[in-house]
Amino acid sequence: MIVINLDVMMAKRKMSLNELSERVGITIANLSILKTGKAKAVRLTTLDAICRALDCQPGDILEFRNDD
Repeated sequence: MIVINLDVMMAKRKMSLNELSERVGITIANLSILKTGKAKAVRLTTLDAICRALDCQPGDILEFRNDD
């Protein structure tokens, strides 16, 4: 299972959903879907933009959990 820790990185960077939305260029609704883990996919260009805005690595946002 892939877990998205977007809220953790946003908190570390003290960045609001509104500010991240503006910096990344995607809607607040789409960011919310990512943040809550309801997204089925994420474009690499979107992940790139999020990492640039939050000054982080993809591994800081995406985590694999083996829930056997």
